[in-house]
Amino acid sequence: MKFGLVAGEASGDLLGAGLIHALRQRVPDASFEGVAGPEMIKAGCARWEDSEALAVMGLIEPLKEIPRLLRLRRSLVKRWTSEPPDVFIGIDAPDFNLSLESKLKAVGICTAHYVSPSVWAWRQGRVRKIRKAADCVLCILPFEVRFYQEHNVNAVFVGHPKADSAPEVVDTAVARARLGLGSRAPVIAVLPGSRVGEVSRLGPLFASAAALIADSIDDVRFVTPVAAPKLKPMIERQLSDAKISELFTLTDGDPELAMTSADVVLLASGTAALESALLCKPTVAAYKFSAMTATILSVSGMVKIDRFTLPNLLTETPHVPEFMQNDATPEALAAAVTALIADPERRAAIAARFAKLRTELAQGANLRAADAVLKLAEHAIKTTIPS
Repeated sequence: MKFGLVAGEASGDLLGAGLIHALRQRVPDASFEGVAGPEMIKAGCARWEDSEALAVMGLIEPLKEIPRLLRLRRSLVKRWTSEPPDVFIGIDAPDFNLSLESKLKAVGICTAHYVSPSVWAWRQGRVRKIRKAADCVLCILPFEVRFYQEHNVNAVFVGHPKADSAPEVVDTAVARARLGLGSRAPVIAVLPGSRVGEVSRLGPLFASAAALIADSIDDVRFVTPVAAPKLKPMIERQLSDAKISELFTLTDGDPELAMTSADVVLLASGTAALESALLCKPTVAAYKFSAMTATILSVSGMVKIDRFTLPNLLTETPHVPEFMQNDATPEALAAAVTALIADPERRAAIAARFAKLRTELAQGANLRAADAVLKLAEHAIKTTIPS
């Protein structure tokens, strides 16, 4: 049995690797090929292109990459049309993968899309494209299935792999010892993002907020996991400009260690917000789009939700103070973080709710996703065998 996969950037690479391992448990002689990162390659996927080739974001920013991405998509369609996989799985990267899935489905290849786009939040008209593109959507958030059912799209809740791997015991003291941080002083993890654009917009904001926090909290320490080596000089310059460098510990990656060490986490809204919640950490989130992207979102009415941080979408009461665009100021972020530091009872209540959320999302996602993919493959085999 052969599977084609296209994974977008590092997060998709990890999802793809987990899926490959689970599929091999079910089908030991299965083969895998496509757009893959290092984890998928280690799991046994033949790489035709690196997953970082799809690491573009925003509304305007990716435009310059369109010719390259179109060439890549054409080459994939050509290869898989001539030698079809039993199932194609597009992992995240919806702008690229949904179009690819549509073309492959049109020639009779079964398609699955792993990780729903945030279609329930903005650009809801995309659900028609998803219905045309995917035989099944593998959802990692529980409320997504109902949305798809209402739009006649086959969808399965598989759970969140991050919840499956989250530690049951979050040992803050051990993490602080590893980082050389004191056990008594307040610690704040600061995560300004993993991309150059994010760090350039949020880094100075977070550094200024940290300076204000340091003015109001004695002996506070900060820790930032640097997502990529190219980001380190930029982050160091931002901290220096804010005159806060001496209070920061920078690590080479390992966001889980940094967040585990913290009393409160300040981060760029995205996957990291859910990871922080799965570690039961009180969190403050912010995000800033580029000016042109923000203008388009503002005038278009495409956004359909009033919360944007994942944990707040998964709990009845929002527990993550969140600040978007002009609301994201150093003063607002510093006030939110300081309020959490000053209220241990509130922090404990948030941690307890996040522990429950972790249980709700830990469903054995890799195996559930593999079973859904194999069900598609079995259906394809039955429909192609003459009666």
